[in-house]
Amino acid sequence: MRIVSLLPSATEMLYALGLQDELVGVTHACDFPPEVKSKPVMIESCLDDQTLSASEIDSRIRTARQNGESIYRFKAGALEQSRAELILTQGICDVCAIPYQSVMAEVQKLKFKPEILSLDPQDLTGILTDIRRVGEAAGRIDKAGEVVDGLEERVGEVAGRTRDIVQSNRPSVAVIEWTDPIYAAGHWVPEMIELAGGKDVLARPSEPSRCISWEAVLAAQPEILIVAPCGYDLPRARGELEILSKRPGWSTLPAVKHGSVYLMDANATLSRPGPRIVDGLEDLAQIIHPELFPVEPGHARWAGAVGKC
Repeated sequence: MRIVSLLPSATEMLYALGLQDELVGVTHACDFPPEVKSKPVMIESCLDDQTLSASEIDSRIRTARQNGESIYRFKAGALEQSRAELILTQGICDVCAIPYQSVMAEVQKLKFKPEILSLDPQDLTGILTDIRRVGEAAGRIDKAGEVVDGLEERVGEVAGRTRDIVQSNRPSVAVIEWTDPIYAAGHWVPEMIELAGGKDVLARPSEPSRCISWEAVLAAQPEILIVAPCGYDLPRARGELEILSKRPGWSTLPAVKHGSVYLMDANATLSRPGPRIVDGLEDLAQIIHPELFPVEPGHARWAGAVGKC
């Protein structure tokens, strides 16, 4: 089967299922595992997000939406040349990946008619279900079952250690998904925080991330603050932390006072609804309850902010 993945999380699913040899097209954002970079790229971004600030990126995206445009586009003739039999796409976020409508418009131009599978999870169960759906569509049902069983076992291990933590002993946690303007992480992230033994004081479970005011962050008084901008690795996240620390009232936050401000690699652990989301759950558990989840040497997916910021 010839498979095209139009989102990084689906690409990671395909590799987990051993379908890398069937993968004939990916997006510019597909970067894990590293060998995926040798695959033909179908999608390119209209934004040079490596040089733009968070505020500038947000402004460009808002302008594109107002004009009915996408910030992504197909490379000319790429999908036609792929001769894809299965295309994995999504409709959950027009910022994270090419919109479903744009994919369907491109598919209508093709002489062949591939199967289209849209992955739109809202929570952890939805993510694991999508792995099974991809396995079924690609003829790897048994392998998908093995992968999901392993991930569920790891989720259960975390949940088992935190299940009996009373509410009063669960620290309040805020996850900042974007810094200018500020977005509180949504969808599966609040559920992950709950499973890891915390209380999300900004987001709404299973709902999209939402734009909030800095005053809302101050009012929430989080005991743990996690900065994990969508699409950013740790070095870029650290740069955004410097911006946040200049906001009025920053030093009054309990998380800042007690040195409980952390950076996370969102691509690797939070923002992509694929197999590595369970890595993110384990990382959150280490951050929120280090007494229950000792940190393994050599990890590089999250970091404590230096001192008290």
